[in-house]
Amino acid sequence: MMSNHNKATIQAVKIALSPARMGTYEVATGAVGDEDSAALALYAWNAMVSGAFMAPLHICEVVVRNAVSDALEDQYGNRWPWSSGFERSLPDPTIGYSPRKDLQSARRQASTTGKVIPELKFVFWQKMFTGRYDARLWNAHLTRVLPNLDPAKSIGQLRQAIYDDLENIRKLRNRIAHHEPIFKRNLIDDFQKIYSLIEFRCKVTADWMTTNQQALVIVNERP
Repeated sequence: MMSNHNKATIQAVKIALSPARMGTYEVATGAVGDEDSAALALYAWNAMVSGAFMAPLHICEVVVRNAVSDALEDQYGNRWPWSSGFERSLPDPTIGYSPRKDLQSARRQASTTGKVIPELKFVFWQKMFTGRYDARLWNAHLTRVLPNLDPAKSIGQLRQAIYDDLENIRKLRNRIAHHEPIFKRNLIDDFQKIYSLIEFRCKVTADWMTTNQQALVIVNERP
């Protein structure tokens, strides 16, 4: 039987976080009323594992964007953000995300390529792995900047797989950033995708990331 103090805690937290938000966790755990702490336990775990995933995601994003920048530098020079040829190659739709406008915005207050890179959105780097860049970039540079890719697969297959994995972890990253539940995801698979994207560039770095994260430990502590 739960103590009155714990019941009061459940009631207070539920109100503070909102009954609607807690409802997702109550349904998932089958928690009943204000005397069942299972929903709160899952919520706390979801918050902890979300925080723990930020370190692997951070390392993955930095490694991927540096790999893309490496390829762009070879193709357009070390000041590629200011290359008119590269800028023209970027899509600029009137509705939705525009890589071209993102680049223009990112370089506005920057004087060096190194200052532009972190200002570009995650989706910018993902969009660089679309088919439109195979001929102008990836046929020549993909396996150089990501040397541990499967040599038995074509450039198109490899590039598409990278795009798909980046889409998967971008959605994970966005859910974490917006404090949304991630407990329904296959988090081990998410971690493996993060690891593989880093490993494509550098296996030593991928292994180092694995030894400097708590995500896998917390995944296995799910209530």
